[in-house]
Amino acid sequence: MTATRHDAPMRSSVGNPGAEKRGMNLTLRIWRQQGPTVKGKMVTYKITDISPDMSFLEMLDVLNEQLIMQGDDPVAFDHDCREGICGMCGVMINGQAHGPQQTTTCQLHMRSFADGDTIDIEPWRASAFPVIKDLAVDRRAFDRIIQAGGYISVPTGTAPEAHATPVPKADSDAAFDAATCIGCGACVAACPNASSMLFTAAKVTHLGLLPQGQPERNDRVVNMVAQQDREGFGGCTNIGECSAACPKGISMETISRLNHDLLGALRAGARPKS
Repeated sequence: MTATRHDAPMRSSVGNPGAEKRGMNLTLRIWRQQGPTVKGKMVTYKITDISPDMSFLEMLDVLNEQLIMQGDDPVAFDHDCREGICGMCGVMINGQAHGPQQTTTCQLHMRSFADGDTIDIEPWRASAFPVIKDLAVDRRAFDRIIQAGGYISVPTGTAPEAHATPVPKADSDAAFDAATCIGCGACVAACPNASSMLFTAAKVTHLGLLPQGQPERNDRVVNMVAQQDREGFGGCTNIGECSAACPKGISMETISRLNHDLLGALRAGARPKS
């Protein structure tokens, strides 16, 4: 009886280290700047055997470990939670805020790039975000905008019952969408005018839609808009790059709401604090 020929079985990479994915080799062109008053420049680094499953910040960690071992100064960059929540991370990657996907830099993975790619990495570019060192920038201008009016007046003590003040579902949904802003600054970095309007609009909108935010509504919008102008951010021309780059997908509709509130406040006689 003649034996029947069988094709060789398919081999799985599970339990077979030799079949694992090969690491990526990349060329990194990174902005290096020792301080705000020092002239910066792009510096080229080669990095090898990078796992496609690494996050972008983990890849920078690997580079910094190599630089430290070589006695060089590691690349400074902002980071904290690394879960896409805190808004600390943020760099321009090949000219795009946070990189090729609509997410935070810490949630961008190296599988978004190809083996052999050259990647340009720069800090946010805006006069209101001065470079501290390398890729780290000073975003305290955002804090000052919030301090100008991004709050509500509530009595201290026992918290009120959650459902004591009814809120229409459409308003609560829109307020929550605006409140997802994490203040990363991608909107400013992506905007050709370096405008912070989407950030300010999100902070104005989520409070202005809720009953608790009504007492300061007029003062809030005029003071926050005035503060963003004092900080040196550019004017909004409705290009839309801000919303396209926002990792939380905040709509430009919030800017329309801000403009509506601003006109109403000015007509009502509200004026910014000097």
